[in-house]
Amino acid sequence: MSMLEAAHENDTEPEGACEGSLVCSTCHVIVMDMEYRNKLEDPTDEENDMLYLAFGLTEMSCLGCQVIAKPELDGMQLAGSRDFAVDWYVPKPH
Repeated sequence: MSMLEAAHENDTEPEGACEGSLVCSTCHVIVMDMEYRNKLEDPTDEENDMLYLAFGLTEMSCLGCQVIAKPELDGMQLAGSRDFAVDWYVPKPH
């Protein structure tokens, strides 16, 4: 199961507009710990192409649809990164 699928089963972010078919960046997530980021496989060229379109891209970024649950990832924490361009959301200043 991918992190995108797990998120959808639990009614939470990320959006995943393409339903995991690797043609958008709306399931962009950020791995919170380098130990776990190093356990993930390197992104494919296709994933990198979509990541370049993601809002708030970091070195710890990946697409939730490409992160597959496995025992060595138990305890990994991900932060969602909402794609404001998709939602046309403009944050209000505090």
